[in-house]
Amino acid sequence: MARSADVQTRVRKLREFLARENRLPGYNEMLALFDYRSKNAVFGMLRRLEAEGYLRRQGRKVAPTGKLIGRLRLLGAVTAGFPSPAEEELVDTLSLDEFLVEKPLSTFMLRVTGDSMIEAGIQPDDLVLVERGAQPKRNDIVVARVDGEWTLKYFNRDRSGVRLDPANAKYQPIRPRESLEIAGVVRSLVRKYAR
Repeated sequence: MARSADVQTRVRKLREFLARENRLPGYNEMLALFDYRSKNAVFGMLRRLEAEGYLRRQGRKVAPTGKLIGRLRLLGAVTAGFPSPAEEELVDTLSLDEFLVEKPLSTFMLRVTGDSMIEAGIQPDDLVLVERGAQPKRNDIVVARVDGEWTLKYFNRDRSGVRLDPANAKYQPIRPRESLEIAGVVRSLVRKYAR
C-alpha cells in the first residue's frame, strides 16, 4: 500500500502536469512522472488516488476530480439584505464542478445568446450547465430543438401539447409544428461579471 507521503508527492506531480499541459498524463507518461518501472505500479497508484477522491473513472479513462484540480475556500455567508457584522472563517472547501454538476458524464455547457430568458435571470453570455437525458418537468428550463432550430425556454405542457415559454414579454411561446427534441434540462448557471 502506498504511503501517504507517496500519494501527496504523486498528487503534486499530477497537479504540476495538469497546470502545464491542461490534461492528465497518459500511462506511459505516468511511468516517467512517478519514476515507476511498471505499469502495474501506475495502476496501483491510480486506484489509490481514485479511492482518496483525486480521480474518477469514466469507463476505461481516468478523469480528475475537484480535489485534484483544486478547490475554492468557502469562508462563510454574507447577508444580501441589511448589512450585518461578519467574520471570515473557513467553513469548508469546495470544487465548483462538484457543486454545480451532479452528473458529470451527462452534463454539457452552453453559452447563452439572446435575451428571451432575462426574466428568469439568464443573460446573454451566461453559461448554462445542461443535464442530457433528464426528463423535463413543468417550468424546467430546457435546451430544445424545435422544427430544426435550437432554443432555451421554459418547458410546459397543456391540452394542445408541449409549449416552450420565454421569460421576456417581448417574445411569444413556441409550439412545435413538425419536430421537438429536448437536449437537456438546465441545472446551473455561471456568470462572470466584467471588471
